[in-house]
Amino acid sequence: QVQLSESGGGLVQPGGSLKLSCAVSGRTLRSSVLGWFRQRPGEEREFVAAVKWGGDRTYYGASVKGRFTMSRDNAKNTVFLQLNSLEREDTAVYLCGLGARSDSGAYYSAIEAYDYWGQGTQVTVSS
Repeated sequence: QVQLSESGGGLVQPGGSLKLSCAVSGRTLRSSVLGWFRQRPGEEREFVAAVKWGGDRTYYGASVKGRFTMSRDNAKNTVFLQLNSLEREDTAVYLCGLGARSDSGAYYSAIEAYDYWGQGTQVTVSS
Protein backbone atom coordinates (compact mmCIF):
# COMPACT_ATOMS: atom_id res chain seq x y z
CA GLN A 1 0.00 0.00 0.00
CA VAL A 2 1.46 3.32 -1.08
CA GLN A 3 1.54 6.00 1.57
CA LEU A 4 2.78 9.57 1.50
CA SER A 5 3.21 11.39 4.79
CA GLU A 6 3.89 15.12 4.95
CA SER A 7 5.20 16.97 7.98
CA GLY A 8 6.84 20.24 8.94
CA GLY A 9 4.02 22.72 8.53
CA GLY A 10 3.19 25.38 11.09
CA LEU A 11 2.74 29.06 11.82
CA VAL A 12 5.48 31.43 10.69
CA GLN A 13 5.84 35.18 10.37
CA PRO A 14 6.19 36.87 6.97
CA GLY A 15 9.76 36.60 5.79
CA GLY A 16 10.31 33.41 7.76
CA SER A 17 11.18 29.88 6.69
CA LEU A 18 9.88 26.35 7.04
CA LYS A 19 11.03 22.97 5.79
CA LEU A 20 8.44 20.40 4.79
CA SER A 21 9.06 16.68 4.43
CA CYS A 22 7.23 13.96 2.51
CA ALA A 23 8.10 10.35 3.23
CA VAL A 24 6.95 7.73 0.74
CA SER A 25 6.44 4.06 1.57
CA GLY A 26 5.03 1.03 -0.18
CA ARG A 27 6.53 1.59 -3.59
CA THR A 28 9.84 2.06 -5.33
CA LEU A 29 10.30 5.60 -6.62
CA ARG A 30 12.24 4.58 -9.70
CA SER A 31 10.74 6.20 -12.80
CA SER A 32 8.34 8.20 -10.65
CA VAL A 33 7.75 11.88 -10.30
CA LEU A 34 7.32 13.50 -6.89
CA GLY A 35 5.55 16.82 -6.64
CA TRP A 36 4.48 19.45 -4.15
CA PHE A 37 1.19 21.26 -4.59
CA ARG A 38 -0.69 23.67 -2.36
CA GLN A 39 -4.33 24.39 -1.90
CA ARG A 40 -6.11 27.35 -0.34
CA PRO A 41 -9.73 27.15 0.78
CA GLY A 42 -12.08 27.38 -2.18
CA GLU A 43 -9.28 27.26 -4.72
CA GLU A 44 -7.84 24.61 -7.00
CA ARG A 45 -4.65 22.81 -6.19
CA GLU A 46 -1.62 24.81 -7.38
CA PHE A 47 1.64 23.34 -8.62
CA VAL A 48 4.64 24.25 -6.46
CA ALA A 49 7.57 21.98 -7.37
CA ALA A 50 8.41 18.58 -8.80
CA VAL A 51 11.33 16.26 -9.41
CA LYS A 52 11.63 13.21 -11.63
CA TRP A 53 13.26 10.55 -9.51
CA GLY A 54 15.59 9.40 -12.26
CA GLY A 55 16.76 12.90 -13.15
CA ASP A 56 18.60 15.84 -11.64
CA ARG A 57 16.37 18.71 -12.58
CA THR A 58 13.75 20.25 -10.32
CA TYR A 59 10.79 22.23 -11.63
CA TYR A 60 9.06 25.12 -9.87
CA GLY A 61 5.87 27.08 -10.16
CA ALA A 62 6.25 30.73 -11.11
CA SER A 63 4.97 32.04 -7.78
CA VAL A 64 7.60 30.22 -5.71
CA LYS A 65 10.63 30.13 -7.98
CA GLY A 66 13.65 31.62 -6.23
CA ARG A 67 12.09 31.27 -2.77
CA PHE A 68 11.33 27.55 -2.45
CA THR A 69 13.75 24.67 -2.97
CA MET A 70 12.84 21.02 -3.43
CA SER A 71 15.35 18.33 -2.53
CA ARG A 72 15.35 14.61 -1.83
CA ASP A 73 16.97 11.82 0.12
CA ASN A 74 17.08 8.80 -2.17
CA ALA A 75 17.97 6.37 0.60
CA LYS A 76 14.98 7.40 2.70
CA ASN A 77 12.45 7.81 -0.13
CA THR A 78 11.82 11.29 1.14
CA VAL A 79 11.48 14.67 -0.52
CA PHE A 80 11.72 18.04 1.13
CA LEU A 81 10.49 21.52 0.39
CA GLN A 82 12.42 24.42 1.86
CA LEU A 83 10.21 27.50 2.04
CA ASN A 84 12.05 30.81 2.40
CA SER A 85 10.94 34.45 2.32
CA LEU A 86 7.41 33.36 3.11
CA GLU A 87 4.53 35.66 2.27
CA ARG A 88 0.96 35.71 3.53
CA GLU A 89 -0.13 34.46 0.12
CA ASP A 90 1.84 31.26 0.75
CA THR A 91 -0.69 30.25 3.40
CA ALA A 92 -2.19 26.95 2.26
CA VAL A 93 -2.29 23.21 2.81
CA TYR A 94 0.80 21.75 1.16
CA LEU A 95 0.41 18.29 -0.35
CA CYS A 96 2.86 15.81 -1.72
CA GLY A 97 1.95 13.70 -4.75
CA LEU A 98 3.46 10.67 -6.47
CA GLY A 99 3.08 10.04 -10.17
CA ALA A 100 3.73 6.37 -10.82
CA ARG A 101 2.89 6.00 -14.49
CA SER A 102 5.57 5.99 -17.16
CA ASP A 103 4.33 9.29 -18.62
CA SER A 104 3.73 11.08 -15.33
CA GLY A 105 6.92 13.07 -15.68
CA ALA A 106 5.83 14.56 -18.96
CA TYR A 107 3.15 16.70 -17.31
CA TYR A 108 4.49 17.06 -13.79
CA SER A 109 2.71 20.38 -13.14
CA ALA A 110 -0.74 18.90 -13.67
CA ILE A 111 -2.76 17.29 -10.91
CA GLU A 112 -3.69 14.48 -13.29
CA ALA A 113 -0.07 13.30 -13.41
CA TYR A 114 -0.26 12.10 -9.80
CA ASP A 115 -1.72 8.83 -8.61
CA TYR A 116 -1.18 9.10 -4.88
CA TRP A 117 -1.44 11.99 -2.42
CA GLY A 118 -0.59 12.61 1.18
CA GLN A 119 -2.96 14.15 3.68
CA GLY A 120 -1.26 17.55 3.54
CA THR A 121 0.37 19.84 6.06
CA GLN A 122 -0.88 23.33 6.93
CA VAL A 123 1.40 26.32 6.43
CA THR A 124 0.16 29.59 7.87
CA VAL A 125 2.07 32.83 7.30
CA SER A 126 0.88 35.53 9.66
CA SER A 127 2.21 38.16 12.02
